[in-house]
Amino acid sequence: MDIQPYTTSETLSVGRPWLMSMLGIETNETITLDLTAFDQNVHWMEASKYQPERKLKSGIPLAKNSTTGLWEPYAAVTNEVQSVTVTGAPTGGTFTLTYSGQTTASIAYNATAAAVQSALEALSNVNPGDIVVTGNAGGPYTLTFGGQYLGDNVAQLTATASLTGGTTPGVTVATTTGGGTPTASDGTQIFRGFLFTEVSFYPGSTKAGAPLLVHGQIDPSKLPVAFDPKDIPAGSNTQFVYKV
Repeated sequence: MDIQPYTTSETLSVGRPWLMSMLGIETNETITLDLTAFDQNVHWMEASKYQPERKLKSGIPLAKNSTTGLWEPYAAVTNEVQSVTVTGAPTGGTFTLTYSGQTTASIAYNATAAAVQSALEALSNVNPGDIVVTGNAGGPYTLTFGGQYLGDNVAQLTATASLTGGTTPGVTVATTTGGGTPTASDGTQIFRGFLFTEVSFYPGSTKAGAPLLVHGQIDPSKLPVAFDPKDIPAGSNTQFVYKV
């Protein structure tokens, strides 16, 4: 089993940029994942139409479901999820998003998810990792809150549209999952470790073996989803540091 951090000769973007040191630990625990419990928009690598194989991102915080015995995403808190949808099939124009009194610069009607995320991160009240935006160019976009808003029931964004073409174009915002306190009671509310490697699987698969990282030095800003270091159990050898 590969348990070494990626070296400078490897591509960190598809490896483990969040792992800074193994702290001398030589083995990891082998676990079985419940693939049906992972969110395609949050936990999967971007898929190619030429490659049917899917991948889960390394660094996902994990917990063990006490009922099934399988491992799922750690669910200590519910993170807010909102959707932004461009309606009316516009052919031009822009829109803005406002969050807690701060308004973005103009966003193109057919902007990529990355462009929408960049516009939000330019706000004074949004840091990198606070809002992760996924979806196709032109939307609909899925906004998952984390970082300083981890587990918070945040205010819903509002949108102002200046769109052209189409039929009565506009932008709608909806809260699809309200943030809040822990709701799980099946064991997934107890953090157990991080997914150590990317995990490949094919459509239709429901389970996959994987290595669990239980010790190490972690850069939380590089994890694929927001994680609060306070959730590490007392006595754990996991440490959190930030790259500069």
